[in-house]
Amino acid sequence: MKDTLARNINIYRKEKGFTQEELAQILGLSYQAVSKWENAQSLPDISLLPQLSRALEVSIDKLLGYASQDRPITIYEEVYKTHEYYWGTQPNKVCYQVLQLMPPTKPLRLLDIGCGEGKDAVFFARNGYEVSALDVSDAGIDKTKRLADQAGVSVNVFKADILDYRLSTHYDIIFSSGVLNYIKSEFRQEIFNNYKQFTNDNGLHVFNVFVHKPFIAPPPEKEPNAHKWLSGELLTKYHDWLIKDSSEDIFDCNSSGIPHKHAMTKLIAQKIRSVD
Repeated sequence: MKDTLARNINIYRKEKGFTQEELAQILGLSYQAVSKWENAQSLPDISLLPQLSRALEVSIDKLLGYASQDRPITIYEEVYKTHEYYWGTQPNKVCYQVLQLMPPTKPLRLLDIGCGEGKDAVFFARNGYEVSALDVSDAGIDKTKRLADQAGVSVNVFKADILDYRLSTHYDIIFSSGVLNYIKSEFRQEIFNNYKQFTNDNGLHVFNVFVHKPFIAPPPEKEPNAHKWLSGELLTKYHDWLIKDSSEDIFDCNSSGIPHKHAMTKLIAQKIRSVD
């Protein structure tokens, strides 16, 4: 808990634009106290948590690392409440590349970050991977469980906000499609360092991210917490890995019923086996 709270105080302080000293002044403390919290050298007194929560405008649950409902994170919570599957049930075509590059000829642990309604996570489970999957949407998690039950496979699906969530166990494959845009640019390096640290040698990262193109109009869906990447930005996180695929595509989309375009970068990178 100490490390989670330390990280979250740091994240939400920066989101508010406070320095450590400014937050300390609001709380009537020295900036050294805030510094010690953020370095996990000490914990705030429990009596300070309500005041800290108000100052940072996040719930105590969220400070402690629990996904909360204090603000809507994604528009898809409501979209997923229909019986139909908004994104369909067919897997993303990049899933087949994962099968080709790292087939589950032995037990392989795969994490789907932002699984949505579960179509990709369930596809991987059907093909023999040991799948864990996370999403911030309760409706999406329910539909992932339903889809897994219908397919007769097991998917360890749980609720988490990718801005807060950090890995603490190793995976062979980390997969995410169209979700990493919820990570603000200033937090990307730290989060990706965590993903890379908890990937086994020779493991894969398989990611799609939406990228900004000045000649493409904003999509009709209004996502207040989404932040597009720059072209080539994702690749810079993997200078020390073997790049299997790095491509950019502009494609037509009709997901909202209104025709529009997206630009998306795909990256498949392999962790090079460390040499002692």
